[in-house]
Amino acid sequence: MPLAIYYIQTATPYIALGALLLSLIAVGYAITLSVRLKRLALGSTGSFEESLAILTRESKEAREFRAELERYLKLAEARLRTSVRGVGVVRFNPFTAQGGNQSFAAAFLDEQGSGVVLSTLYARDRVGVYAKPVDNGSSSFELTEEEKEAISKAKAAAQNKKT
Repeated sequence: MPLAIYYIQTATPYIALGALLLSLIAVGYAITLSVRLKRLALGSTGSFEESLAILTRESKEAREFRAELERYLKLAEARLRTSVRGVGVVRFNPFTAQGGNQSFAAAFLDEQGSGVVLSTLYARDRVGVYAKPVDNGSSSFELTEEEKEAISKAKAAAQNKKT
């Protein structure tokens, strides 16, 4: 037991010095926090009321800006729904006497499946280009199998981009 008492007696000044050092650090930290709190409360103008008025005005401006952004986003989403969201292309050979799939049908559709389907028929002496309107995945004109396939591909591509 006398050994433990000896260690306590010899360590007491170091313990006191450590406690003093910790308390000085705590006081310094408290002073720093107090100064920062006063700056926050008073602001650069030195008046709590003026700082509160500035914060209120900035909050109102932020709400107005947010409302403006929401309006713009709704308009952008509406425009995006009517833009080309899906493209489908089918190459084919309409004439067995000629080689290569140089003819094609290409569909360009929006999210609702409306747009246009373009078809080209390649022959040795001419190339024909045809355009047919598409409304909700169908057309008022008769569609070829290749055009229907191109529309199906475009609708699938548009659905994948919907998210």
